[in-house]
Amino acid sequence: MKIVVTGAAGFIGSNLVKGLNARGIDNIIAVDDLTQGDKFRNLADLAIADYIDAAEFYNRFADKDFGQVEAVFHEGACSDTMEMDGKYMMANNYTLSCDLFRACQGQKTRLLYASSAATYGGSDAFSESPEFEKPLNVYGYSKLLVDQYLRRQLGGHFENAQTQVAGFRYFNVYGPREQHKGRMASVAFHQFNQFLSEGKVKLFGAYGGYGQGGQMRDFVFIDDVVAVNLWFFDHPEKSGIFNLGTGHAQPFNDIAIAVVNALRQGKNATPLRLEEAVSSGLIDYIAFPQALVGKYQSYTQADLTALRSAGCLHAFADVHSGVTAYMQWLRSSTG
Repeated sequence: MKIVVTGAAGFIGSNLVKGLNARGIDNIIAVDDLTQGDKFRNLADLAIADYIDAAEFYNRFADKDFGQVEAVFHEGACSDTMEMDGKYMMANNYTLSCDLFRACQGQKTRLLYASSAATYGGSDAFSESPEFEKPLNVYGYSKLLVDQYLRRQLGGHFENAQTQVAGFRYFNVYGPREQHKGRMASVAFHQFNQFLSEGKVKLFGAYGGYGQGGQMRDFVFIDDVVAVNLWFFDHPEKSGIFNLGTGHAQPFNDIAIAVVNALRQGKNATPLRLEEAVSSGLIDYIAFPQALVGKYQSYTQADLTALRSAGCLHAFADVHSGVTAYMQWLRSSTG
């Protein structure tokens, strides 16, 4: 069985390779752009059959250079929500994805691809339906346009596809192997480094009708993202667009106190309540950035109706357990 993972050296892609390896699958073609060379670290401990530069892969795949491929996990994209070069964003996220879809259909190769909760943008409801899709930036629009294109090509019914097509609208994913993402890494990753360097973590102050650190997101641990992808891999008869979050929004304050307590736990300290951490100066609130005004989702919560209806009953980690596990991994990987 031959598998392709695009964006294989990235955050979600490398974790998918790891998850496939755990099943004994290593006939994997890893596709990425290693211009940012330090991303190689995400692949160094994993088993793959070949590495293909992204600039070569898409045309070669369309020309059937790789023989019969069972499935493509398409995670490759520009994921910087602050990127304003729309031409670049559309070429990377929209055009390549549509080309890949057509090639997969022609070769009867299954396609499991990354969409995004950014497709909802300014909506206050998060169900996989056009009336709730209101992207706030060109990244969200590029991801939405892929979903819309596939809907049109398949007559609104993904079951019409020649072979499985499943898109996952990732909510706020955090966990190991995201260190290369810079400003787009999760708040948990940034707070880990803040605590080590400054002895405190930082959160946005009041914004959007929410108090300090009170903005709420659906935070999903990377292990859960991999588990759901692999569930669909095991169920090739299931196609569609699916939210991939926990279905439970939690405030950024929950991330902050989980980070603080997990890192203090390493020093045998007693866990603190949020109010105690704030009063002790361990959590610091900063003014909401002007650059994000009008472009920021203050609340997200995945509606899991479609996911559950498909039969995926995976139990997701909450912030406390997921962040605690992540802090342990970060401590061990940074010495």
